Parts: sequence; C-alpha cells; structure tokens
Amino acid sequence: MTQTTELDLLQEQLNDFDPAVRRQALERLLALQPQPPRPPAEVANMHCHTFFSFNAYGHSPTSLAWLGRQQGFKLMGIVDFDVLDGVDEFLDACALTGVRGSAGIETRVYLPEFAQHEMNSPGEPGVLYHMGIGFTTTDVSPEAAAILDELRTQSAQRNQGLIQRVNAYLDPVQVDYERDVLPLTPKGNATERHIVVAYVRQAERHYPDEAARQRFWADRLDLPAERVARLMADAPAFQNQIRSKLMKRGGVGYVQPGHDTFPPIDKLHRLILACDALPCAAWLDGTTSGEQRMDELLALLVDKGAVALNIIPDRNWNIADPDERQVKVQNLYRVVELAQEMDLPLNVGTEMNSYGQKLVDDFDAPALAPVRQAFLDGAYFIYGHTVLQRLLGLGYQSAWARDQLPGRRERNAFYTQVGRAVEPGEAGRRQLAGITPEMTPRELLQQLAT
Repeated sequence: MTQTTELDLLQEQLNDFDPAVRRQALERLLALQPQPPRPPAEVANMHCHTFFSFNAYGHSPTSLAWLGRQQGFKLMGIVDFDVLDGVDEFLDACALTGVRGSAGIETRVYLPEFAQHEMNSPGEPGVLYHMGIGFTTTDVSPEAAAILDELRTQSAQRNQGLIQRVNAYLDPVQVDYERDVLPLTPKGNATERHIVVAYVRQAERHYPDEAARQRFWADRLDLPAERVARLMADAPAFQNQIRSKLMKRGGVGYVQPGHDTFPPIDKLHRLILACDALPCAAWLDGTTSGEQRMDELLALLVDKGAVALNIIPDRNWNIADPDERQVKVQNLYRVVELAQEMDLPLNVGTEMNSYGQKLVDDFDAPALAPVRQAFLDGAYFIYGHTVLQRLLGLGYQSAWARDQLPGRRERNAFYTQVGRAVEPGEAGRRQLAGITPEMTPRELLQQLAT
C-alpha cells in the first residue's frame, strides 16, 4: 500500500462509528505526518456540528480536529444538538493535533417572556435556539445526566412523531426509526437530516427503477418531473428539498411547537452550570420581531445567566442580493457592538450541518473586517476558559474566577489572554504545571509569560 493510499484510508477511518478505530487512525496519521502541512493561521470555527448530531461532510470529533490541523485553523469548537457525546474525544484529539479546542451543546428551548415573538427560529414564536459552550468532559454529574437524558428522549419522541406523519404521506415508502434511522448515527442521536437520508434510501429500495422513483418524488413533492430529475442528480440539494417540503413549516410532517414542546431555558442553564460551562445566546440575522428587540432579549438572557453570544457570520454577509446583504451586514455590526457593550464574548462558526457550508469563515472578507478582532477574541476567550477548567478547575464559572474576577469585562479579558498564551496539547500542559489556585489572575498571566 502506498503512503497516499494509506493516508486516504486512515482519514476515512477517522469517521468510523467505532471510537477505538478513530483513535488508532489519528495516532497512525500523526506518526505518518508528524508535522502539520502548514502553520496555524488566525482563523477559527467554533461552531462545528459533528456526526453525533449530523455533520454534512460526515466528520467525527476526531476528524474535525485533524481537519483543523491540516487546514491550519488555530481554533475550533464543536457544538452538537442535545448531546455531549463528542466532548472528551474532540478535546483529546485537539491536544494531539495542536488545535485550540472547545466543546458545546445546542438545543431549542421555550422562552415565555417572548412567547409572542419569533426570535432565531423563524415561524416559531417563543422558541429559541440556545447553547452552552466551554464543556470540558462527556462524563457529567447525575443532575446533568438526567437533563441530557430528557433532551435525548424528547428529541427521539419528536422524531418518531415526524416519521409517523411523513410515513402516512409517502406510503408505500415507509421508514422505521429503529431499523432505518438510528443505524445512520454513531450513538443514537438522530436529526431531521438523518431521517431524510433514510427516506431517500427507502425510496431507492421500493423503486429501483429510476424513472419510477422520479415519478414518485415528483408526485409527493409536487414538483415537475424534470426538476426532480435534476435534483436527484445533486444529492445535497435533493435532500434539502425533501426536508423543506415535508418536514419544515407547512409540510405534512411539521407540527407547530407549543410551550411544552421544548424544555424551558432555565432547565438548560441548570445543565450547563452543573458542568461549569457557559450559557450562550444565539443570534440569527436581526430580522425577526424578537431580534429587532435584541437589546431587550439579550438583557433578559443575561439576567438568566447567558455570558456569551453565538453568531453564524457567513449567512449575514455572503449574500447575493445586494439589498438583503446591506441590511444583514448592518444588523451584524449592530449586534456585535451590542454584545461588546454588554460584555458578551462571541462564539462564531459555520455549523457544517448543511451541505455547502464552509469549513471556516472567510476572515479576510472585507465585510468582516470591522468585526474580525471581536470574533477572534471570542474564540481565544472560550479556549482560555476551556483549558484552565479542564486542567486546573479554574474556568470562568469557578469559585476562584468569581472571587478574583467579579466583573464580566475583566473576567472576559483574562480568559482571552489565557487563550492566546496557552498552547494546545502537551506544551500547554507544561505551561500550566506551575499554576496554583493561590495565584491572582495577574500572577497567573505573569507565570505564563515566563
């Protein structure tokens, strides 16, 4: 076997559903390529979904860490829907690959104070995509584990209800959740995108003749056969069309969420704080009624415990329509300014859970020039918290931080400095070897500078 062939095989094995295979593949890759192909650049993607909650390119946590090394990303963070399954794996892999890493969770919650307003989940008043960042282990307390179990159970129930409704519409093409969907996941956490893949495969089994399959989808998607034929030649576009038509608002599988469809925000915050992690608000694009009151919304979320803000930059500037682009870029600048006024570090990234999304934001884009430094500061901040919490228990939520750095602004600045100073992996561990809880923040930073 040539080295190129072996490298390709090993990189495929980084996404194997067996964690031991992933780990062994990474170790072998590092042995074959002990030096990264390029030095890390001042870019970050702190919002990457892994295959634990669907990654459009199939990346496991280990594979994302390897991707960051090979592409020269200085900082990366994972965020998965409803689970913390990838936290230890990703942070361990980042230590080996020399990437500054962080890990988080995302879910939908209900916010009664904004029950009449759409926020970052369009068409769903009162429903909010919300996050926790800065987790340091998959092994959580019983209190946190109970909430995670509840999130997983509720997600599975929603999925099964969705399948029941779509099955009735797509008959004779039928999907069984246990048989057809869960095997597509490494650990049983399925999303709508997994369900779409299952329906595509079941249609292929039921209609092996391509022309018959085109007629089936043309009928069920209410589209001309010619367009369906073109879509079927582009798997990502076809899957997005099925999801949009059948599972999103207005589709046969969609049910308008109510106040009890998703957990209250306070329950998610209990999970996050039980793990010494950071509640993080999430911003869409500033166009919904709730986000047009962003100062009020953020003030409410901060009062409930949020200490950071997540932004997906690319969808707010990389827009073909010039009028829409102008509106959204200005909204982006305003929300970044608001976050800075409220002392909320930024967590930014591309998601990677939909085909076509970038591996990393274009940090050199002129539209991002006014906010680039704020994006990077936020990435260093969350890594700084992560490395101090994971290795020393001195993260943002620690008693040490609350005592030594009572104000958010000074605390943010400290962890940002730590994030810049502490190298990833074994080098960072050596840097922190002489740090003790008896040190002041100033003494700690001085120690890191020596």
